Amino acid sequence: MAELQKTYDPAAVEPKWYQRWLERGDFRADPNSQKPPFSIVIPPPNITGVLTLGHVLNNTIQDILARRARMHGCEVLWLPGTDHAGLATQSAVEKALRKNEKITRHDLGREEFVRRTWEWREKHGRIIIDQLKRLGCSLDWSRERFTLDEDYAAAVEQVFIDLHAKGLIYRGRRMINWDPAALTALSDEEVIPTKQKSTLFYVRYELVDQPGRFLEVATTRPETIMADTGLAVHPNDERYRALVGSSVWRPLVREQIRIVADDAIDPEFGTGILKVTPAHDKLDFEIGQRHHMPAPDVLHPNGRINCPAMPELDGLDRFEARKRAGELLAERGLLAKEEPHENNVGFSERAGVPIEPRLSEQWFLRYPQTEQALAAVREHLVRFFPAHWEKVYTQWLENIRDWCISRQVWWGHRIPAWYGPGEEIRVQLESPGDGWRQDEDTLDTWFSSWLWAYQTMDAETRRKFYPTSVLVTGPDIIFFWVARMIIAGLEFKPGASGRDEDNIPFRDVYFTGLIRDRSGRKMSKSLGNSPDPLELIGSYGADGLRFGLMRMAPSGQDIRFDEKQIEEGRNFATKLWNAARFRQMHGPSEVAPRLEEHALSIYAVEVLARLNEAIAGIEEAYGEYRFNEVSQRLYDFFWGDYCDWFVEAAKTDIFSEDEARKRGVLAVMDHVLSAVLRLLHPFMPHITEELWGLLGFGGAHENGVDTIQFAAPPPPHAMAAGHNVEQARKRVAAIYGTIDSGRNLRAESRVQSNKKAKFVLRPSAEWIAAELPTITRLLNAEEITTDPNYQAGAGVPVAASPVGDLHLLIAGSDTGAEGERLEKEIAKLEAELRNVDAKLSNQSFVDRAPAAVVEEHRRRRAEFSERRGSLVRARDALT
Repeated sequence: MAELQKTYDPAAVEPKWYQRWLERGDFRADPNSQKPPFSIVIPPPNITGVLTLGHVLNNTIQDILARRARMHGCEVLWLPGTDHAGLATQSAVEKALRKNEKITRHDLGREEFVRRTWEWREKHGRIIIDQLKRLGCSLDWSRERFTLDEDYAAAVEQVFIDLHAKGLIYRGRRMINWDPAALTALSDEEVIPTKQKSTLFYVRYELVDQPGRFLEVATTRPETIMADTGLAVHPNDERYRALVGSSVWRPLVREQIRIVADDAIDPEFGTGILKVTPAHDKLDFEIGQRHHMPAPDVLHPNGRINCPAMPELDGLDRFEARKRAGELLAERGLLAKEEPHENNVGFSERAGVPIEPRLSEQWFLRYPQTEQALAAVREHLVRFFPAHWEKVYTQWLENIRDWCISRQVWWGHRIPAWYGPGEEIRVQLESPGDGWRQDEDTLDTWFSSWLWAYQTMDAETRRKFYPTSVLVTGPDIIFFWVARMIIAGLEFKPGASGRDEDNIPFRDVYFTGLIRDRSGRKMSKSLGNSPDPLELIGSYGADGLRFGLMRMAPSGQDIRFDEKQIEEGRNFATKLWNAARFRQMHGPSEVAPRLEEHALSIYAVEVLARLNEAIAGIEEAYGEYRFNEVSQRLYDFFWGDYCDWFVEAAKTDIFSEDEARKRGVLAVMDHVLSAVLRLLHPFMPHITEELWGLLGFGGAHENGVDTIQFAAPPPPHAMAAGHNVEQARKRVAAIYGTIDSGRNLRAESRVQSNKKAKFVLRPSAEWIAAELPTITRLLNAEEITTDPNYQAGAGVPVAASPVGDLHLLIAGSDTGAEGERLEKEIAKLEAELRNVDAKLSNQSFVDRAPAAVVEEHRRRRAEFSERRGSLVRARDALT
């Protein structure tokens, strides 16, 4: 067995183990295995992406679940892959073309541009895959998929054809969201409402039959007045009821337009009159349809004004035109006033520019299976964690609109529709023949990824692993992806039967939080507040990053990132290494120690009981996907209960001449270290694998595989007969409480913790004498004398500890300072007594609380009273 190095070096350990795991095929899933299945499909990162802290969080959680499932004896499929990311990738390639060759995609033509994009994908598209490997992700890389793989693409096109045949996909001219920067249509979910400070222009429209009388209309978009085809008022608005049916002059490009009445008008906004511009606003379009208004378009696709009849504005950018239109209206006496105004403006999620509502011929999908998708979550066939996301999901599905699925992008799944003579349309995979041209558009990227949960698997794999066990994702794509995958599963039925429970894409969905900086700001490169995960791995190791991040990630809530927590993760790895090294210094470990064959100290009983509590709490937290609670329990148990208390207490036996007691302590250490390594493995896979081998625990595996990855999680330890667990735990609690009292006494008396000190203990029980060597060690005392009749001199510092009055012997005691200290201690105890008395005087608490809880409060009241009495006597002795 190799000796542990003095210091832990993650840079040497982590790549070594990851390569070994790959070479051994440890992550490969066997669809013919008899083990119970556990499966996850990775949310496919864009091929344009590089590793972010969001990726680290999401994929660490998936890896924790996958590794834990392997340890529980499951056949695990964690399926990797990437998304072609149509618009994002096309934008990245176009940017490179402009920078390097000073050309656009149009200069190359579609076929050559697509070829260049495939080249770009081969060069750049796997960067994030290599980064996930550096993080330690245990994905089955032999099954890596891509949303433009040939068979995947064929399936996407066939789905389009099938849904079109069912009448669920149709082509129509409708109001859509248009991205004037990317020059493509967007779905509603790709538009982010964003508060903007704008201007409300009050424009004067002259009544045709009452020259000189004007109606004031408030608008934020004077640049579209040339496309106005009417004014609208509410039918119950008394101010304007008499004017309905009459006409006004349009202020720019003068023309008569009608006044109509419509229930959609808000009489409280502006002056209660709406300028109706059907081609440039969704509400206006609906009003225009109801009142048979024309819909002229005065914007080019790139957002510039398209109105030769208004040469002053024609060709101007829409925002420049807005300002100029206001000036023109003012010059013509047609602008009553301007007011500051805050409104919500839809921004393109991808391009970050305000979208334009636009009339356009596009392909749309009427969502199928919406009622079934609602029921799947409502009836918990699919469970959401945290559960409050069910409400968001339900609201979206209950108000769902048809999905605009066509995009004016070249990189992606080209729509399998063909236009022939007389504009006849056929939807099929192959061209119908000469004279037919294929639709230029591609499908929304999400139209391919909604099939991801099952189309990434072949039939054999699907039989074993579908539906998948859990999806880990962000709540920002609950509409884009989660809901659509549920709909796809229910519609296309890839499961073993036609039942909904066999066709839902996953059983559970865990929604992660958003990582923010310490000030609560969203992380971004432009703000300079987004650390590079690979740099963090270089500084703290992958395991340190994983463990540190999980400790600060409350279930489903946003995370305030603090690099100090990542440093704590590295420090925890160091602590683990040093504890293992300390054990190795005292001889080889037992693979499976039989604790029942050893006489266990009270400290061993306590640490085993604490381990049992940690195991139970960890299992409960896993059941609710509370990963930060799992990691915190592991941290508290190992660093606190094991290292700070048990190991220090156990040194008394380790360094004694009693070999039997020494063997008992070392056996407990082996038991605890083996358990801790297994509990920690999903969070910190590399260091736990390294220590599992170096400590020789690998031989415990039933198949003889020298890896921790398939070692069963530790069960709670059944304490052997003959150990009075309750008594042992009470005694240890009293001793540890005494150590805390003694350390506080030293600190308050300004005696340095590393300086030996003398104490006198007036013991409250006979059993304390046997534990004095350990108490002396833990207190770093030169000597502890026990004297039941000790009478302290004036000013000698004293603490009322759980095992008796503890006196600190120091020269030149200050009676005044000691009196002040005792008053503070008495006040603390009196506060504790008031709290306990309040509980015990509450008859409802006494009647309803478990008997053991009530008894514990009575015990504490007696203990606090006794300790208070000791301190009061010590205080009174000073005077």
